Amino acid sequence: MRLIGPNNENVGVVAIQEALKIARAANKDLVEVSPNGNPPVCRVLDYGKFLYENTKKAREARKAQKIVEVKEIQLRPKSNDFHTGLKVKDARRWLEEGKKVRVRVKFRGREITYPEIARKDLMGIAEELSDVGQIEAQPLMEGRAMIMLLAPGGRKPPKPAAVKKEKTEEPQAEGQA
Repeated sequence: MRLIGPNNENVGVVAIQEALKIARAANKDLVEVSPNGNPPVCRVLDYGKFLYENTKKAREARKAQKIVEVKEIQLRPKSNDFHTGLKVKDARRWLEEGKKVRVRVKFRGREITYPEIARKDLMGIAEELSDVGQIEAQPLMEGRAMIMLLAPGGRKPPKPAAVKKEKTEEPQAEGQA
């Protein structure tokens, strides 16, 4: 096995008994770091301290993670324009805050036989919110509901074309020179 010593120096390839003697002499543990290596890599270190540092790194990594919250608006195929407008307004606010929005159209009774109505409504909402959000998951049936997921970061408004400043020469009147 390849051995890394107590002071992080590369000892080289040694036998297991030799590695254990080095670890006992340093009053530390022999830990296999990379079992898949050829030869496997072992290290002489204090195992308790090693575990503590790993948990500390994992805690810091969790702290640095960004948790994306998913909000949901629920509609029906028969929802009127005013109600839909209120829900879309909430969805716009959430997308601007960086949250994802799940749009759910619930079906009752025979409404489920016309999924194209819900798909048309969902695509209309996606188009209305296209400036602040984009479709992450296309509309699909899930039980008695059709669901679509919108993520923040929609289409950017087109940048105005760069205006070139051109020198325009004014024609001089014929008597002035």
